[in-house]
Order: sequence, then structure tokens, then C-alpha cells
Amino acid sequence: MTREKTWRSAVIEAIDPSPGDRILDIGSGTGSLAIALHAECPRIRYIGIDPDAEAIRRARKKIARTEGDIRFQEGFFSTDKEYFSDPPNKIVSSLVLHQVPLAEKRRIIAQARKSLAPGGSLFIADYGLQRGVQRLLFRSTVQALDGVKDTQPNADGIIALLLNEAKFSSISEERRIKTPTGTITLYRAEQ
Repeated sequence: MTREKTWRSAVIEAIDPSPGDRILDIGSGTGSLAIALHAECPRIRYIGIDPDAEAIRRARKKIARTEGDIRFQEGFFSTDKEYFSDPPNKIVSSLVLHQVPLAEKRRIIAQARKSLAPGGSLFIADYGLQRGVQRLLFRSTVQALDGVKDTQPNADGIIALLLNEAKFSSISEERRIKTPTGTITLYRAEQ
């Protein structure tokens, strides 16, 4: 119902993976984005982070026969951890921020900015500002399942404000994708 193929393709196109990229995926889930990024450019370095042990187990199973530098770590994203020998030049987060409290949204975005290599980019695909019918769809699906408290800031457009607050030099809304569960927005923020 989230039109996953559509928004995931948009994320991959925006990231434009290139040989040597160090891509950090916050909330990597079962590794679907890792597989797609690797298929686009096998010479990337990728680390997916997720607090769900079962998701990490499934992700590792998916990549078991894949040649390349793809790793998964169980846990929460933090600037206290070193994920690569050099800072990541691209960080991505997909459908994570709408599920966490406002303070955690703010922390993830601020720490992503601090973690990026100079000139690096942050890509966020998540529920953004909801308008009209999309707002109604969001209320009747996402908020019915995930609650209102953590999801409402996204529906009110908080992601762009938090990116600005974190002092990214350039912030753009790359694409808005209407789905049966609301609008998923792809944001790009430059270091």
C-alpha cells in the first residue's frame, strides 16, 4: 500500500550510488534497499543499522550470497559509533522518522548531519506534509496503526523544519509520491 517500488526507485535514483560511496542506512529493515543499491552499483560500501534483531537476521540472510561490502548492525544510529574508516558520504533513512517521537526525529537528523563527510548528503523518504485527501488517507491508515502522537509532526511538515534546524546547507524536496496511505516525500539535504 506504500507503493514501495515507486518510492524505493526514487530513493535509489536520488542517491545515485557510485563506486566507493560509503552509504549508511538508518532503519535498514530487512535489507531490501541494500540489495537494490548493490544491484545499481556493486562497488559501494553499505552499512544498515536497525534495532530489530529479526530484521537484521533476515537482511543478513538476503545478502549471504551477495559479493560486495554490505553489512548490517543491530542497534540504534549514533555518532558515538564509527561505521566506516571514513565518514559516510551518503546517509539514507526510509519510513523511520514517522514512527519515532519528535525528540528522536530531531536527534537522528542532527546526528546524521554531524556524521556525514564534508559535502555529503542525507536522503529521507518518509511521510511528509499531508494535504487534502492524502491527509485523510494518512489518518485512516498510518495513524490508525502507529498512533497520532509520533506521526502527526510528519503530517504537519516537521521534516523540512528539522533539516533546516540542523543547518544543512541545501534542502530540497525531490519528489512527493501519493500512496493509499498518504504522501511519501523524498527529501535531500546537503552537508
